Amino acid sequence: MLSLIIRFGLISGVIVVTPMFILWSRVKADDPHPPGGMLITYLTMLVALTVVFFGVKQYRDRIRGGVVKFLPALGVGLAISCVASAMYAASWEIVTAMNHFDFVAWWSNQIIEQGKAAGKSAADTAAEVKAFADMYGNPWMRVPLVFMEMFPVGVLVSLISAGVLRNSRILPARAS
Repeated sequence: MLSLIIRFGLISGVIVVTPMFILWSRVKADDPHPPGGMLITYLTMLVALTVVFFGVKQYRDRIRGGVVKFLPALGVGLAISCVASAMYAASWEIVTAMNHFDFVAWWSNQIIEQGKAAGKSAADTAAEVKAFADMYGNPWMRVPLVFMEMFPVGVLVSLISAGVLRNSRILPARAS
């Protein structure tokens, strides 16, 4: 079972990090806008995490003999999502180190723009920027934060996969 989790987690991780490396490798230090956006990022995560469904199905069909209960299926899905999310977080660290993109400065500018639009005082906005910079500068805070960008999507996909695949009549295993 562990090999199944690692195999499908790595496949999902490769699917999500490949576009990250391609898009972020094109960012220049003087370019104020990172490529893509949140929509593209989360769509890529969703596509990558469809692998969870196939991992849970293979667990049901090959390891559990075609029948699986909800909680074991959910556990396998969450474990696959965990591996993929860890790859995503590690890749973010590598990408930001490789291209020298100052994410803190870029995001701080976003906070300032949002603060101006909301009519916040300069002092409140400055405090928010400082709090973000302090938090994001600590890798013990940053890595779990980046991990949690992807993992909730994996939880959702795992819940759906476990709910659907607990019914052995849905996509039954082929007789060999």
